[in-house]
Amino acid sequence: MHGSQRILVVDDEPANVRLLTALLRSWGLTEIESTTDPTEAPELFRSFRPDLLLLDLMMPRLDGFAILGIIGPENRGPVRVPVLVLTADVTPEAKRRALDEGASDFVTKPFDVDEVRLRVRNLLETRRLQVELAAEKQKLEQRVRARTMDLEHSRMELLHRLAMASEYHDEHSLGHARRVGATASAIGAVLGLDESELREIRLAGPLHDVGKVAVPSELLTKPGRLTPLEMETVKTHTTVGSRLLRGSGQPLLDTAEVIAHTHHERWDGRGYPQRLARDEIPLAGRLVAIADAFDVMTHDSPYRAAVDVGAAVEEIERERGRAYDPDAVDAFTTLDHHRLVTAEAV
Repeated sequence: MHGSQRILVVDDEPANVRLLTALLRSWGLTEIESTTDPTEAPELFRSFRPDLLLLDLMMPRLDGFAILGIIGPENRGPVRVPVLVLTADVTPEAKRRALDEGASDFVTKPFDVDEVRLRVRNLLETRRLQVELAAEKQKLEQRVRARTMDLEHSRMELLHRLAMASEYHDEHSLGHARRVGATASAIGAVLGLDESELREIRLAGPLHDVGKVAVPSELLTKPGRLTPLEMETVKTHTTVGSRLLRGSGQPLLDTAEVIAHTHHERWDGRGYPQRLARDEIPLAGRLVAIADAFDVMTHDSPYRAAVDVGAAVEEIERERGRAYDPDAVDAFTTLDHHRLVTAEAV
């Protein structure tokens, strides 16, 4: 038994309280609170926060059963305060009821000193071990959380750098990938997607053009129109991106794979690479299609000058029901478009 462990004694008989207090002190326990008024017991339990409660059952006004019922909701969880019941009622019914209310052990009145000492010692030792185990568990959980945060940070950094790779050949596209992720997520929010879905789109959306790492840089930076053959080469970035991201087993990269593969599909089925139409196109791909087109139109590129925000929005609206999901276009039109153009997405 450790002297720092706290004991609360509740008994309406002053003589019993004096005897128990003296015994506890003789066993090296000095942190002791007591009361002969059972109505004070619940508040003392809350304020003193004992490691062990010695509780009489048969008391006026508020008996031990009632006290157990009051403190019960506060005394739950992995580290409960043990309760040693002191009672002259040794009937099976009384014991069952006390155990049901949260009692840990019993001592029969008039009690044997050695029996009380052994039961107090065992309950305090169990309590000490439980507290130490809970503290170790908390430390371990903190280390796991810290490690998980480090891994998450590393994963986000890797995704960010993958997205940057798709912009490597074209200085005009810097920031494009992250803006697309942010805009697609903003459209999804208007459509009522939940937080986890929005986060996936925001973080996976920037990888929509990762397949461009396999496209010759002279095609990505070529001023003017591409030839039909050159255009077919550029289109391969959707299938290349899909292959790069496929099979990871990670939900975020699975979403990125879907987006990379489908963000150039059209609502009317005339897109590429699979000529999907309407709801055949995954929602994430439909949202990124709008976000990508809007961002490309509102920023300079080697093959076209930026148009103003209003003109870009009008173009998106003209393609409602043809290139783009009508509901997604309606959601897009409610956004602050000037902010989307200038924002640094995170």
